[in-house]
Amino acid sequence: MALTGSRILVVEDDSVTQLRHQGYFQQAGYEVTAVSSAAQMRAAMAGQAFDLVLLDVNLPDEDGMQLTRELRSESAVGIILVTGRSDAVDKIVGLEMGADDYVTKPVEMRELLVRVKNLLWRIDQAQRPAQPTNGGAVLHFSGWTLNLGSRQLCRDGQDVRLTTAEFELLAAFARYPQQVLPRERLLSLLSHRVDAPDDRTIDVLVRRLRAKMEKGEGLPKLIVTVHGEGYLFGSTVTS
Repeated sequence: MALTGSRILVVEDDSVTQLRHQGYFQQAGYEVTAVSSAAQMRAAMAGQAFDLVLLDVNLPDEDGMQLTRELRSESAVGIILVTGRSDAVDKIVGLEMGADDYVTKPVEMRELLVRVKNLLWRIDQAQRPAQPTNGGAVLHFSGWTLNLGSRQLCRDGQDVRLTTAEFELLAAFARYPQQVLPRERLLSLLSHRVDAPDDRTIDVLVRRLRAKMEKGEGLPKLIVTVHGEGYLFGSTVTS
């Protein structure tokens, strides 16, 4: 579960926080590189691959939210935002930009370690080769193909990249088609809850799936909002 040896990039301009994070995760068995700016982050990532980035939102040279969007557009690296901003809107924006998790300062290091372990485990599971499964591993709906074994989504021969959380939510919808699923139920089907059960995590993930799967197609038809109740996957699913 700890995936000891995973490579973590700490992007933090506060020297005390940077040293604390670097020392703590090195002691926990991870390979840690620490930088102080977006420019240094890019240089580090150009030189080697990382499994996870601990990214401070308030950097001296660039906005961490926009940097998150850039990272997510180019890579499937795990992203945990670490920031002094505690407003719920900031958390939602961070998740919408593509972050996997969001924690606020002052950070309780044991909690952060658990979040890092959980995210690395999810990434590792997503990257494992598909294992032989019984029937039903490949699902078809509305022109889409979702392979539950390889965690691939494609349409018309084109693969669509999903984060681990996006895949898990889509798989949950596809397993329970044409049923109203409350947010609490959907949260329970994710392997790791990003925030507390009363947050807007599911709403954010739904918006991200719609942007990738229903962009330019008018009103949402695949993932339908049922006001006051939750969401409904409107397509018939076959295997």
